[in-house]
Amino acid sequence: MIEPFQLPFMGRALAEIALLALICGPVSVFVYARRLSFVSDALTHTVFPGVVIGFVAGGLAGVFAGALVAALLTAVVLTVLTRGARVSDDTATAVVLTAMFSIGVVLVSRRSSYTADLTSFLFGRLLTVTPRQLAETAVLAVVVLVGLLIGARVMIFRTFDPAGAAAAGYRIAGIDLWLNVLVALVVVAAVRAVGTILVVALLIVPAAAARMVTDRLAVMAVVGTVLIVGAGYAGLLLSWTASLEYGVALTSASAVVLLLVAAYLLLIPVRLLRRGLSA
Repeated sequence: MIEPFQLPFMGRALAEIALLALICGPVSVFVYARRLSFVSDALTHTVFPGVVIGFVAGGLAGVFAGALVAALLTAVVLTVLTRGARVSDDTATAVVLTAMFSIGVVLVSRRSSYTADLTSFLFGRLLTVTPRQLAETAVLAVVVLVGLLIGARVMIFRTFDPAGAAAAGYRIAGIDLWLNVLVALVVVAAVRAVGTILVVALLIVPAAAARMVTDRLAVMAVVGTVLIVGAGYAGLLLSWTASLEYGVALTSASAVVLLLVAAYLLLIPVRLLRRGLSA
């Protein structure tokens, strides 16, 4: 069915999902391979104080800039702590997450006038994506894809042979910072549409589901991208149908993520079959 997507807000929502798929699919592969699920989850929450400050300074128009600054700051701090101060990844992530998110909560608690608007940031408003937000997502998508093209080989080298990468003269801290920045940019691109609670699913589930059908990273990226686009289309359609025809309130972002998780669960037997055939 294409009729619902002829409406401008539905068309923009699907376009936003397609843009996010282009970057979440490939980046999720590195998140999966490097076991950075906790880091991705942390980044979705550490942008919160930046969002609050941006909202105070410039209203809804300032949210993007605030989230971007906070995400990049988090990427740098995490890299410095894990590589410079030699703090374990989990410890550094937990410290930064709790500190940044607590700052955001304190700022929100001091001003009740915009709490409802910021609540939408936690859960997303996919159907209210504006042309400006779509353009901002497109710009970030281009930046992330260029960053992946430039650093993919080195990041893959570091992922599977960090000692070899260091011996070859690559700076591990620099590579980690590069990936953390890319993940941060993806979070900023996705968080306004699907919210901080659900954006982590776009950075974890696609690659995990793709891993069920292939072991090749490039194929995983393609499969993950296709899964997001498919779940985006079906989720928007499901939300539309449930709301209009059955009177069931089902948010579009939640529907998209639930379908992604369903795809992951349905592909588990494929993984088990592959293991059985290779045994």
